[in-house]
Amino acid sequence: MLLGAVLALVVCGALAVVLLRQVGWVAAVAIAGFVWTLVVIGLVTLIPAEGAPGIVPAEGRLETCGEIGGPAPEGFWIFTSGQRLLNTLLFVPSGVLLVIAALRWPRSAVLVVPLGLGLLAAYSAGIEYTQFEVARIDRACDLTDVVDNVTGACVGVLIGLPLALALRPWRSGR
Repeated sequence: MLLGAVLALVVCGALAVVLLRQVGWVAAVAIAGFVWTLVVIGLVTLIPAEGAPGIVPAEGRLETCGEIGGPAPEGFWIFTSGQRLLNTLLFVPSGVLLVIAALRWPRSAVLVVPLGLGLLAAYSAGIEYTQFEVARIDRACDLTDVVDNVTGACVGVLIGLPLALALRPWRSGR
């Protein structure tokens, strides 16, 4: 997982360098950083929980996706305060970077930010669907995760607004 995140960081760093002349450094870093956060989210949520994937017998596979407040355990190996906090925090950077990147073009940002939030919600739902369908990765589908992820993205947008006003991405580039 760590190697994948570092490799994605290198690729996204190259993307930022390519975008630098067209959109300025603030927007270039925000766009590349946004892409990197999506890759990291995918790595964290879709790599098997306990090493290499094993075989999950058909009778051991979940029949439905967990309900709101479903199978999320109380603790998680990264944060001791619970998996729900981790699920929320995981999407905050994406929300922040979405706003900063979108405000490079202020007129369209009014449409791009809500659309981006919707796509982040769809990405979260797609991850949960994948966790449900691919039992071999030993991950549990939980609708609470989608709620927590979208909450994190919304918190990120709220943090990103004043940060974007301070960084003024619309003033850089051509």
